[in-house]
Amino acid sequence: MHAVELRARIARFPRSPAPLASDDASMFTDGKLTAAAVLIPIILGPQPAILLTKRSARMAKHAGQVSFPGGRIDPKDAHAEAAALREAEEEIALAPHHVELAGRLGDYVTGTGYAITPILGFIASGLAFRPNPREVDAVFEFSLATLLDPDAPTRQRHFTHNLWRDYWVWPHPEHFIWGATAGILVHLAALLRDPA
Repeated sequence: MHAVELRARIARFPRSPAPLASDDASMFTDGKLTAAAVLIPIILGPQPAILLTKRSARMAKHAGQVSFPGGRIDPKDAHAEAAALREAEEEIALAPHHVELAGRLGDYVTGTGYAITPILGFIASGLAFRPNPREVDAVFEFSLATLLDPDAPTRQRHFTHNLWRDYWVWPHPEHFIWGATAGILVHLAALLRDPA
């Protein structure tokens, strides 16, 4: 899918998206959710891709996991978009002026108590990123071709906290993409595959 078609399909996404079904929300029981936002940077170029990060192995939560740039929405953030842009700049030095905001997906609730608002943004290919070593171990691309392949994501099952947990996994030659990141990518892929 080339950049023009990609832009056209995202322009047709719902402006008031419904919450996304999440794999692990059922694990969360105390009722209080922390508002968070992530940026889904879509790299426009000859081979479009999604920019992802691998969290530092030293992080207190979700250490070593693949994620989008993002984090909690702070009181100083005017909205979810501001939070996602701030976090992307803090984590990988992606300056806000390099991001063309393109909309949002519905909130995704995680088993760890976050209500994540995914923000879509276009970025140019060839940008240089500087990962914050306290937060990010790696920055890498996930190809749009893989995202659009309906056979690419698979379901896996793991026994944790006295229950079986089913979750999505996306193929990548170097990184294990699962959890909330994989779930959000599944929803994005479904929307992008819909030509209507």
